[in-house]
Amino acid sequence: MAAEGQNAPPDTIFGKIIRKEIPCDLLYEDEQCIAFNDIAPQGPVHFLVIPKKPIVKLSDANDSDEQLLGHLLIVARKIAKERGLSNGFRTVINDAEDGGQTVFHLHVHVIGGRHLKWPPG
Repeated sequence: MAAEGQNAPPDTIFGKIIRKEIPCDLLYEDEQCIAFNDIAPQGPVHFLVIPKKPIVKLSDANDSDEQLLGHLLIVARKIAKERGLSNGFRTVINDAEDGGQTVFHLHVHVIGGRHLKWPPG
């Protein structure tokens, strides 16, 4: 449920997951965010951390989102540790179409479980 004073999450697949309209392989949930396994994994471990606040893309975030954005990364770190990614992992935030964003609700990809090459593509 959206926090008081906020709009409901956008009508994207992620908004529907937040509202429990469609299922996900849930890994974590608190009042600010939700984390679940990606349905098209790019590595042995690939999960997403998304805010419940409806932020379309990172470039739409503002100064009042500072704590939330930090929280998303801390949650990503905690879940990565729980998933055994002690040798490292990659976090990715795609921003807008040219940045490769396909679902327009801010989300953090966490990918690991194998050696990741650079540049990614």
